[in-house]
Amino acid sequence: MITKEMIDLYIQKIPPAPKALQKTIHYLNIGELTKASSVAKEDLALSSYLKSIVNKPIYGFRNNVSDIPQIFGILGVSGAKQSVYNYLLTLLSPDKWSLFKLNSNSFHELQAQLSVKWKIILKHLNILDKDIESAITLLPASIIVCDALFGEKIEDVNLLRSVNNLDFNTILMRLCKFDLFDICEEISIKWEMPENISKIIQASSGKKESSEDSINILGKWMHLLLFYELSQPIFVKAELNDFIDFNIEYVSDIYEEFAQLMDIK
Repeated sequence: MITKEMIDLYIQKIPPAPKALQKTIHYLNIGELTKASSVAKEDLALSSYLKSIVNKPIYGFRNNVSDIPQIFGILGVSGAKQSVYNYLLTLLSPDKWSLFKLNSNSFHELQAQLSVKWKIILKHLNILDKDIESAITLLPASIIVCDALFGEKIEDVNLLRSVNNLDFNTILMRLCKFDLFDICEEISIKWEMPENISKIIQASSGKKESSEDSINILGKWMHLLLFYELSQPIFVKAELNDFIDFNIEYVSDIYEEFAQLMDIK
C-alpha cells in the first residue's frame, strides 16, 4: 500500500523556485513582462530551457529565437509563467524513468504539446487567465510523481497490469486511494494556485463533475486534450495512453468543436 505520507514526500521533492525564478514569477504575476525577462535572462539554465522550448516546431517560428525578452514577448505573461512552471519540472524529472518509457526529449515534447494546445483552447473560449493557462502544467508534474510511486511498487503494478489489464489510474487508486487528478490537486496546493484550478483538474478526470458550469466546460476541454495528446504515437509508446479513462459521454457536446479546433481528420 502506498500511503498518503509517501505521496506527500514525493510532492515535497518538487523543488521550490530558485530566487531568480521567484523574482521572475513575481514580476509575471503583476504583469511586468520586461522586468521578468530581465531577471530570467540572468539564469542561464532557464534561458537555455526557454530557447529549446520556444524553438520547437509546434511553435511554428521559421527562424531561431534566442533573445529572452523577445521570447517573453512571444509567450506573453500567461505563456511565460506556464513555461517557468514547466522549467521547474525539468529540475525534478528523473534521468531514468521507473515505469513510463520517457526521456528528457519526449517529456519536454509532452510539456510543449499540452501547453500550446491548451493555449489554443483558451483563446478559442475567450479565456485570458494566467492561472488557468498554467493549470495544464500539473499533468506532467503528476506523471513524474506517479512514476516515482509506481517505481516503489513496480512488481505489484506489473502483476495488476498482466492479470486484470487495468489502466494506470485504476492501479493508482488501488495502491494509494489517490488518482492522477488527486495528485494534480495536491501539487496545485503546493504551488499555491487558486482553488478553482484544482476544481478544473478534478473535472478534467471525466468522473468528478463540478456544480459550476464554467468549471465543467474547462474540465471537458482538458479531458479531451489529455486523451487526444496521450493517444499520440510517441506517448502510446511511452505507455501514457493507459492513464486516462476516456469518458465520451462527458464530452459529447464539445467533441466535434474540439476536433475542428485541433483539425482532426
